[in-house]
Amino acid sequence: MTTVFRSIPITLALLGIAVSGAVKSAQAEFPVKPITIVAYMKPGGAADVDSRKIAIIAERLTGAKFVVKNRTGAGGLVAMKHVLSQPADGYLLMATTKSQIYKIVTAKSDVKVEDFEWLAMNQSDPEAIITNRDLPVNTWQQIVADAKAKAAKGQKQIWVGPAAGGLDHVMAMKTWKAAGITAQYIPFKGGKRAVVELLGGRGVAYVGNPRDTVGQPKLKVAALSRPERLPAFPDAPTFKELGIKGLDREIMWRGFAIKAGIPADAGKFWNSLFERISKDPEWVAHVKKSSIDPVLIKHKEFLGIIKKDMTEVESWAKQAGILK
Repeated sequence: MTTVFRSIPITLALLGIAVSGAVKSAQAEFPVKPITIVAYMKPGGAADVDSRKIAIIAERLTGAKFVVKNRTGAGGLVAMKHVLSQPADGYLLMATTKSQIYKIVTAKSDVKVEDFEWLAMNQSDPEAIITNRDLPVNTWQQIVADAKAKAAKGQKQIWVGPAAGGLDHVMAMKTWKAAGITAQYIPFKGGKRAVVELLGGRGVAYVGNPRDTVGQPKLKVAALSRPERLPAFPDAPTFKELGIKGLDREIMWRGFAIKAGIPADAGKFWNSLFERISKDPEWVAHVKKSSIDPVLIKHKEFLGIIKKDMTEVESWAKQAGILK
């Protein structure tokens, strides 16, 4: 009998510990396991580099574990479909760019942007018209004069860039319309290949971003889509300075999204994290190093921009004959 009575307090104590542990586990705040960031570009691509920087900073700020995985293919659609195929538990973040949104439209994909929670647009990368310094046509004024001279002879100036119907192609068409010139856009598989064509003199202009000229002394920014000049490119004139209206804010945006329907605690975690990252000196320095403007646009406002982008690319793609 004595033995039985002595065992009861011990049993109750053990039961109390188990119940307490269960309660703490149920109340554990997000996250309780590693978070994966999906990058739709290969290692070394912008989305990959940004994802790895975010992982480093997020680990420092939260103590959570972050892992970056690359899922390439179909201009980002493979990554988007993968994210949508997984549970909406908040543990699968996706690096995203404007190019993915354009791809949804031009590929007539069944991916729905409403199925994502657009957590943060945190980079605004200005579009730029880039030329080869070694070519006789390399300033904006020379581009316009050459395009008009060729048009008078029934010829077309050649511009190069990635992806027919993509962001840079649309930027080219907008530029021609605003400047009152005509030209032909030759797409290549990736921006690097298009730059090679420009360096080889097989095109007059390349549509991209200022950082595409870094490490390429032959390349220069002939026209910049930004209200003011970039500090790192003091000699690059803006469209406004060149007398071209309506092209002051053409950008490649970059950011992060997650599958819609995540738990409230996960949503609170992500909101807080991106607010903190936007003010973090390491992140700001990372963005500005590439002559990109750090921003923070979230949720409904971000989705509104995305829907506007989709309407715009559909219109321009139809004009180019890419979409019927």
